[in-house]
Amino acid sequence: MGGWSDGRGDMAAADGTAGGAHTGGVRITVRVRPRSARPGVGGHHDEALVVRVSERAADGKATAAALALVAAEFGVSRGSVTVVAGARSRVKILDVAGADPATLERLLAR
Repeated sequence: MGGWSDGRGDMAAADGTAGGAHTGGVRITVRVRPRSARPGVGGHHDEALVVRVSERAADGKATAAALALVAAEFGVSRGSVTVVAGARSRVKILDVAGADPATLERLLAR
């Protein structure tokens, strides 16, 4: 399964349509790295966008920090980023409403 989709890939969306992208947004797979010395978003690991956070992976703190970082990088509000799968896992599938697929390409290339 691919790590992200902007409507051109072969990832299946939750609604059963091909693509995995939603109007005006992207669906991405992220790998959260908690307790990182340098928080940020960029690069990839096993086809997932890497999100480094300084928070511990306890009580949802790392997830909350990761969602906030993803929102900031895509220039959308925190409420525009929703967890589709993996809320308690380091690997998560996120929907980012209003996101530009070109931003995802740039982040993966870091």
